[in-house]
This record gives sequence, C-alpha cells and structure tokens, in this order.
Amino acid sequence: MTTRKILLRDSEEILQLFGEHDSLLRQMESDFGVELILSHDPRSEAVALLVRGPSSKVQKALRHLRARLDALRSARQAGRPLPAAASLPQGAILRAHNGRAIAPRTPNQKRYVEAIFAHELAFGIGPAGTGKTFLAVACALRALEGGQAHRIVLSRPVVEAGERLGFLPGDFLEKVNPYLRPLYDAFYSMIGPERFRAWRDNDVIEIVPLAYMRGRTFNDAFILLDEAQNTTLGQIKLALTRLGEGSRMVITGDVTQTDLGEASASGLVRVMDILKGVEGVAFHHLTDEDVIRHPLVRKVIKAFDRWEKKT
Repeated sequence: MTTRKILLRDSEEILQLFGEHDSLLRQMESDFGVELILSHDPRSEAVALLVRGPSSKVQKALRHLRARLDALRSARQAGRPLPAAASLPQGAILRAHNGRAIAPRTPNQKRYVEAIFAHELAFGIGPAGTGKTFLAVACALRALEGGQAHRIVLSRPVVEAGERLGFLPGDFLEKVNPYLRPLYDAFYSMIGPERFRAWRDNDVIEIVPLAYMRGRTFNDAFILLDEAQNTTLGQIKLALTRLGEGSRMVITGDVTQTDLGEASASGLVRVMDILKGVEGVAFHHLTDEDVIRHPLVRKVIKAFDRWEKKT
C-alpha cells in the first residue's frame, strides 16, 4: 500500500478538481482504484491531498491529478475562464459517497441549515427524528470539503452527565464509541465508514468528550456538540468557550429527553435564556412536523406530548 501527497493552494483548486462539495472525488476513486483524502497540512497551511492504494494505481492517479492541476493553474495564471465545476441540485448541502444529494426535507429544516451557515454559533433544538444532528453533520462536511474548516470536532456527553470514562472497558475510542454511534451513523451514510475512519485517524475528524475539552481552543474547526440536553451549565459553558478563530459551532439537543433528573438542570435549557439576543447566536427549534424517520415516530412524539400535558 502506497500513500503520496499533493499540496493544493486554495479552495478554488479543490472545487475545480473535485467539483462542488467533493461531488467528483468519489468517481475518481472508482476510476483509479485509489483512496483520495483531503486534509490540512500543518506545516504549509495548505490543503493536502493524500492518494492511497496499490503503487501502480497511485502513480496513474497522480499523473492524472497533476495534469489537471497544471492545466488549472496555467488557465488561472493566463486569465482564461475555468471549467464549470459539478453542481448540486438546488437546496442540497452535499453529495453522499453513493451519489445521493443530502438536502433538508421540510421548510423548517431549510431554515435550520440557513441558520447554521449564517451564524458562528447555532443551536438545533427538537425531538428525535427531526434531522437536527444529521443536517449539522452534512453542514460540517460541506464546510470541511469547501475549505471553510480544516477539521471537524465531535463532542457528546458520555455516561449521562458524569463522563466516568475510566469505569468503561477498552481504550479511549472503545469507551466513547457507544455514545457517538448516532454521529458515526450520519458520517457513514454521507462519506462511508472507510473514509470516516481515515479522517478520524488523521485528526481531520477529532473526537473530544466534554471532559477532555478543558484548556483547548479549536481554530478553523467546525465543532458539533450533540445531546446537549445532558450537559450541566458548567459543561456547556466549557464547550462554548472552546470556540477559536475561524471556527463555527452547532449544538443540538432535545430538552424533553434530559437524563439529568430535572429538565431545569440541563445546561441547554438554561443557556437558551442566558444567550438570548446575543449577536452571532441562533436558536432554531424543530418540531414533530420535521420528523423524517418512520411516520409512526411522529405519532409517538405527539402521543407523549399529549400525555405529558395531562399529567
């Protein structure tokens, strides 16, 4: 297995080589039988394209990529028009590894996605199945592959609010894996498990439980804090204050499903009041009308809502 690297100068080169939101990259992988991985090169501040696979196939892919890159750079230097990049259907966020376009499916979901891209800090609040985490992951991948972020940081409260990782068997990833499965599932459906694992191993996607965030600042990152209803006020404040230069954060949660005993103890509930009206912060609420799972899920949510109002 051989791995070679090409440095790309800017997001325009990425766009022209691989299409909008990486739509051509999957086809190139299939054509050449190699794996193509975009990552941030810390030494040069450029974007590194890793080409991985059997030596002969890697060499063939490299010749093709370098030829395209040379032609692109020559055209830019001479001021000639660049070829149009592959486009997505209107309203789509990105194209999954299987070619499927990922897009919001309700008007309220569309407003949620717009809020994420329009604010450095956005909250997605709503019941299960409304797409709040799935769409946030899609937005994170769009930012990463479009060059607006150099990495994605995933965080989630584990072992309810206590985060007692030491009591769980296995190494670090084995301990947090059960709590991050919903996030993993979203990534798997969009970029496939192999690419997800490769990006995780190269720290393009970094997993950081809340207990490990103290003392860190995340620059040029897309940060996603999921299941925030299970954070205390201190924990959510810790997460919020990790936001660095050039970064964006999305916090998701369902205030009706907190594991902290009382909903009022949830940091997500309290921060909604604390940050109300703060510039650059958006709170977006999804409802049972946005549920995109099995149709029965929406009926279950409504039934619970009626029962809770009665009791």
